[in-house]
Amino acid sequence: MLVNADFHLHSCFSSASSKDMLIKNMAPKAKLKGLQLLGTGDAFHPGWLDIVEDSTTYLGDGIYAADDMNFVLTTEVEAKHRIHHVIIIPNIETARELSERLDSKNKNTDGRPRTEYTGAELLEMVREYDCLIGPAHSFTPWTGMYKSYDSIYDCYEKKPDFVELGLSADTDMADTVSELKDFPFLTNSDAHSPWPHRLGREFNQIELEDISYSSIKKAIRNKQVKANYGLVPNLGKYHMTACTKCYKIIDPLIAKENKMKCSCGGRIKKGVDFRISEIADYKEPKHPGFRPEYVHLMPLAELIASVYDKGVTTKTVQGKWQRLINEFETEIDILINVPLKDIGKIDSAIAGAIEAFRNKTVNITPGGGGKYGQISFDKLFDENKSDKILTLDNF
Repeated sequence: MLVNADFHLHSCFSSASSKDMLIKNMAPKAKLKGLQLLGTGDAFHPGWLDIVEDSTTYLGDGIYAADDMNFVLTTEVEAKHRIHHVIIIPNIETARELSERLDSKNKNTDGRPRTEYTGAELLEMVREYDCLIGPAHSFTPWTGMYKSYDSIYDCYEKKPDFVELGLSADTDMADTVSELKDFPFLTNSDAHSPWPHRLGREFNQIELEDISYSSIKKAIRNKQVKANYGLVPNLGKYHMTACTKCYKIIDPLIAKENKMKCSCGGRIKKGVDFRISEIADYKEPKHPGFRPEYVHLMPLAELIASVYDKGVTTKTVQGKWQRLINEFETEIDILINVPLKDIGKIDSAIAGAIEAFRNKTVNITPGGGGKYGQISFDKLFDENKSDKILTLDNF
């Protein structure tokens, strides 16, 4: 069976996370997105495990259900060098035992625990409990594995189970790095709120024998991810090298010459695009035979917001989003499968935006420095314009 799964997100206990990140809110929103399987996130936090236990029905073999949505225990851990790791866990009992073993001062206060364990030490510990582990948003400049290491084996010493790409990268970018040819790629939302433009904005279509932890483990280890769905990479907030204060995009070589300091006084952060170019072995991607299609997505609410020049969480945008959902059931189908003429009967302007998205004629101003990229429909996509690099001389 083909299942749409988003494994990496956060609960209400994670810093900078919405208080609404509760099972009762995640489950219905995930269904409207078109998902069938969701990670719980934050599974080393005792309080969150209590909520998961109280809010769900245990179906066996690691699956917890609520409101017709299936959940598997997952967490993100910040380990040595501030590198983030995603862990998929067999059941609540295992999560509680691992949480007790983890040497962390904030594990009872923050959904994402911090530890001084190395990636190799963390891998060894969770493998004792039959967990799956891999680097979270592997290329991002603050907490991605490749920001500190040039090789995944320098971090883990052994082969982890998967590589999570992150919002600012896709398969074409990652498959220029030769050592990743043996890894399945995961694409997950890393959502901190249940808003429809966050939850499920990236997900995996995975072949499962049934919805169970055993089947998830088997599918990932046997490379049965059948499609990755994710943002166009330059919409990611760390795609390009940019200032974290004024968000100007800056030529990485000039940024280095200026010791990663912007003329506005801000700090410049190396973009995922440039970091991958530093470690790439190929100019063009070389996809292994098992590598599935990467399908680019844009959150429907953000498309609507751009059309109507309104905030994405305004009543106008959310009302139009809900009307489309009421008619066509899931956001994924609306973006990819529903005929444009049918969407046009509901809202011709939104149909035009979805057509532009499907035809790749959306104008994108790339993201960087912690600011998401922006989309617009006032002109056809101009690659030279959207990829223009600013230098310190332009300020």
